Amino acid sequence: MFAAALPRGAPLIAPLGAPLIAHAATRPEDLAGSGWTHGEYQGVRPARFTAGPDGAVRIEADGTGSFVRRRVSGVVQCLNWRWRVDLGPPATDVTRRGGDDRAIALAVGFAGFPPGAGAWARAQHAIAQGAAGSHILPRAVLIYIWGGTGAEPPRFYSPWLSGLGKVHPLRHARSQTGQWFDERRDLDADWRAAFGGDPPMLQEIAIGCDVDDTRSRLDARIERIRLSPC
Repeated sequence: MFAAALPRGAPLIAPLGAPLIAHAATRPEDLAGSGWTHGEYQGVRPARFTAGPDGAVRIEADGTGSFVRRRVSGVVQCLNWRWRVDLGPPATDVTRRGGDDRAIALAVGFAGFPPGAGAWARAQHAIAQGAAGSHILPRAVLIYIWGGTGAEPPRFYSPWLSGLGKVHPLRHARSQTGQWFDERRDLDADWRAAFGGDPPMLQEIAIGCDVDDTRSRLDARIERIRLSPC
């Protein structure tokens, strides 16, 4: 995604209810084999993403950060997943640029701009697209994060995405560690609340982490990412 794909939070056509991560993956290279592409933030050492049992993606970092992304397509539905953090960064103010570490970000990219996207936002996107080369960048992003202080608004503009990304902090940094949490988000409702108007088609999903500012260690997992009818 543009601006390093996630805030510093092989094509696949996903049928209704289909998992977005293959089950029973056991080797790190299986992530690439099931459609994930690794990406890096400029100037930040990359984290480690590996495949685990039951389709889990394990994220390990030590003062590092990066992301994996994969293409999806179709109309918006409900997005389901579960995640856990065994070791993560301290609480940071994720509404500001710089110092905004978080354990996990799950970002959903859309093929169209938000209704209110002006000339400046579109120009910033065009600059990012020029740097991205053949990777077609989403034009808007909804970002669900595990991180922050717990005092953030329920949704806010990403400080990294030029008005084209809204962040939803779902679990703050002091949430229970070592425990799975199930999530379900109505992407249509979240788009309308974030940007207004009808949501465009889905384009991309990415999983990222960012613990470079606090130099923290991270051990986290996310799995069972699915699109399903709401």
